[in-house]
Amino acid sequence: MKTLLAIRHVPFEDLGSFETCFDAAGYQIQYVDAATADFDSVVKGRWDLLVVLGGPISSNHSEHFPFLIPELRLIESRLKVAAPVLGICLGSQLLARALGAQVRRAARTEIGWQALTLTEAGAISPLNHLLGPVFHWHGETFDIPEGALHLAGTPLCPNQAFSLGATTLAIQFHPEVTARGLEQWYVGNVGELAALGLSPEILRQQAQQHAVTMASQASRFLETWLAGLPAAT
Repeated sequence: MKTLLAIRHVPFEDLGSFETCFDAAGYQIQYVDAATADFDSVVKGRWDLLVVLGGPISSNHSEHFPFLIPELRLIESRLKVAAPVLGICLGSQLLARALGAQVRRAARTEIGWQALTLTEAGAISPLNHLLGPVFHWHGETFDIPEGALHLAGTPLCPNQAFSLGATTLAIQFHPEVTARGLEQWYVGNVGELAALGLSPEILRQQAQQHAVTMASQASRFLETWLAGLPAAT
């Protein structure tokens, strides 16, 4: 059985609907919580796939969250040998940093449902399965790393995804979320929603409208990306 390590930054930002896809693809999933992880031990593991999940902190704030330093070293160690890595939201920003790109505040926090605009490269990538609105929750964004392919954007945030070869994929949006799982996000981020004047009720209605379709499209996206990974040695 193939092994997958998912780095989690807050309990409610997990693999969501992707767990079913990974199970079907033969991955044994293990979570590690970044804030308390022993990264010296984690880096020694032989993981077939690393998934770096989202979270409400900045990838630039290692002075406040020291675990970001060894977490970045783990990501860098995999990138050096082209070992498969998928970064989602904060995870995508950490991937960008590990590849030498800048992560900065976005013009405005992007929360809610918005369709992607695919680049020419994105249109022939696995992202071409994501035809409808996908879920966004981020206040920062990344530059596209040197040598990487820019795959997608939105009007508010032009840089939403990039890939490097067949093994590295960074997506700033959240195709993994479910309507039920988002209920924990509304509670865990109630302060941010209030500060931005956003209503959980409206986000809930939008999730009921879009989440099922997104989950189906996200499944095809992930299956396609996994099928393109090189065979483990």
